[in-house]
Amino acid sequence: MFTGIIEEIAEVVYLKKDEGNLHLSLKSRIANELKVDQSIAHNGVCLTVIDIHIDSSTYTVTAVRETLQKSNLGLLDLGSKVNLERSLRMGGRIDGHMVQGHVDQTAKCINRVKDQGSYIYTFEYKESDNVTVEKGSICVNGVSLTVVNSKSDIFSVAVIPYTYKNTNLHTVKIGTEVNLEFDILGKYISKMITKNL
Repeated sequence: MFTGIIEEIAEVVYLKKDEGNLHLSLKSRIANELKVDQSIAHNGVCLTVIDIHIDSSTYTVTAVRETLQKSNLGLLDLGSKVNLERSLRMGGRIDGHMVQGHVDQTAKCINRVKDQGSYIYTFEYKESDNVTVEKGSICVNGVSLTVVNSKSDIFSVAVIPYTYKNTNLHTVKIGTEVNLEFDILGKYISKMITKNL
């Protein structure tokens, strides 16, 4: 479980395809605090640490084919910035909202405007069973945000300057593909309603 509060921005330093899998090595200030088998959210995708190189402040994770198909991890290049969050500790605060680290689908940024010091991003996604709710939660590239202007396949979020600067959202421009994890409660309610129709 995660909360959508980003700890660190890592940099992709190595990519290697292995059949349907992709091995990613990332440089991060928290690499020396990690351990093999630990779960970390990368742009909201829960991946397992498989190797650590403390001398170079890097570690390696593997994304399987299904993850690459449902997320933006397959679009990463050398030098790409990735949002990191370690899993929630039992008894810890939930400063964002409950996040599983299971990306539902991607969305494309269709607008980004500066609004009195903050930033308003608008995203469009393929219509599906997933829904957003006005003032509800959404996880964008692993960042817990509040939905505004919710429609069937479009929503907006407001990003404060701190979040803009301390996550990879500052790299998101019109046309950028991002990962979405919809609110877990909303997903269950939507599926229950769909089954009963």
